[in-house]
Amino acid sequence: MTWIQDYQPAGGLWVSALLAALPIIVLLVALGVVRLSAHLSAALALVTALGVALLLYGMPAGLAFDSAAMGVVFGVWSVAWIAFHAVYFHNVTVATGRFDSIKRVLAGFSEDRRLQALLIAFGFGALLEGVAGGGSPIAITAAMMAALGFPPVKAVVLALLANTAPVAFGGLGNPLIVLGRLTAPIMHLKPDQATDAFSAMVGRQVPVLALIIPAFLVVVLAGFKRMVEVWPAVLTAGLAFAAMQFVASNYISASLVDVLAALTAMAALWILTRFWQPASVWRFEGETPVPASSNLGAAKASRGALYAWMPYIILIAAIFLTRIGTIFKNLPVWLDLTKLLHKADWIFAWPGLHNHVIQHPPITAKNAPYAATFTVDFLFSPGTVALIAAVIAGFAMGAKPGLLLSTYRKTLHQMRWALATIFMILAIAFVMNYSGATQTLGLALATTGAVFPLFSAYIGWLGVFLTGSDASTNSLFGPMQVISAQQLHIDPILAGATNTSGGVMGKMISPQNLSIGATAIGQTGKEGSLLRQTFLWSFALTAVVGVISLLQATILTAMIPSP
Repeated sequence: MTWIQDYQPAGGLWVSALLAALPIIVLLVALGVVRLSAHLSAALALVTALGVALLLYGMPAGLAFDSAAMGVVFGVWSVAWIAFHAVYFHNVTVATGRFDSIKRVLAGFSEDRRLQALLIAFGFGALLEGVAGGGSPIAITAAMMAALGFPPVKAVVLALLANTAPVAFGGLGNPLIVLGRLTAPIMHLKPDQATDAFSAMVGRQVPVLALIIPAFLVVVLAGFKRMVEVWPAVLTAGLAFAAMQFVASNYISASLVDVLAALTAMAALWILTRFWQPASVWRFEGETPVPASSNLGAAKASRGALYAWMPYIILIAAIFLTRIGTIFKNLPVWLDLTKLLHKADWIFAWPGLHNHVIQHPPITAKNAPYAATFTVDFLFSPGTVALIAAVIAGFAMGAKPGLLLSTYRKTLHQMRWALATIFMILAIAFVMNYSGATQTLGLALATTGAVFPLFSAYIGWLGVFLTGSDASTNSLFGPMQVISAQQLHIDPILAGATNTSGGVMGKMISPQNLSIGATAIGQTGKEGSLLRQTFLWSFALTAVVGVISLLQATILTAMIPSP
């Protein structure tokens, strides 16, 4: 049985688009107005998506539920497998006590609060985002700064603002891996090709923001005048992070971007402060200097640094080895671990859905079946690599098998509702894609014409505000952005990347992340205050992303990579 999509089931395009957007509207209202939990909101939106597919689009029930099932399985492997093991890796460092060593090293870095904020909120927060993603960078860095004497609410605001720089690449590159796998069939590319192209494009957008964020952080913390006093540190952190973010995203791997950029920025700051210190140490009003005897001191902190960072060194080495074939071309077969790992990939057509849905102009040049293929990269997946690295690092840190197993169970319990939300968000995305709702929205957004790249950034921003996740936003809006761009003859790689980069700025105002930050410092109920302190910054920085995208679509087209 085959079924032909209808892109204007309600007659007019915009009326159809409004009805097609009902799942997104339900998600928005449930999360932002009724304030239901993320998993309950996603469940209501999924029911709505199925209702729209069946009742408005006339999609056969078998195809509708089959597409939802494929979305869930896609969520299990392509999203949850990666996100879960990234968090598990972090939890292993905590369970073995190694994370306490890291905190001591960070605490001994400097007495100057401006430099502490740069190292912990910007540098270490980015490292946590690159490894674990989710809300962990906000919770952990806010709690660390509060423990070091930062005013609790200010600590959360700094953590939220700093988290904008690395979010586009998320936990082991997961947002871009999801985007690449979902949109590759639309662009007639292989998933890895699409992911690499999106990674390169995002790496030509967000480094501009990474240059701004360190100065931005210090201004929010201490004011413009105090920021100028530490301009060497601000410039060093931003330039080191931005440079490595560009290099890693374009020439290494999306999975390593944040980890390498964060470690580069932290190392650059550390080296700088061995030769330079601000003229005066800035502390909070009324704060007394820390006695030298209670400070770790630069020498002791430096000696403990390598020991503290050993788990992350293992993770970087594991990811690097598995991606070596994408970094160095034409390697001998016996050295190309990337090709060897890909030999275990399992590619299959989803039964009952593959080529049973027919797309037609203007979405495709002519009537064409909509493929529904699925790839399970057992050994190459960043999730598998993170799991292996966690086990190796765990044993290297002295963990017993029982501790690793109990930590795994605790991580499952910790993430149970987040995982359920991921499954339902992906089910919504697949139902909307195969019913034609995503295509309807794409055609409607294409009517925005030349300003679409600017508008595109705010679509991503809205998505992360709703879901709290750049990966989820790419699932919901990535295909729609790509289709809209194709209709406007704008490069779809630019549109998908802008959805990701714009989404970055929604992270600091997402209700989920505000709640995580407030809870981490024992200030539940302060979410409204946090929102008021971050909303205008979030909106303005999204405009910066939109302007960058607009320039790249019109004047700076040479910046757009070819898959």
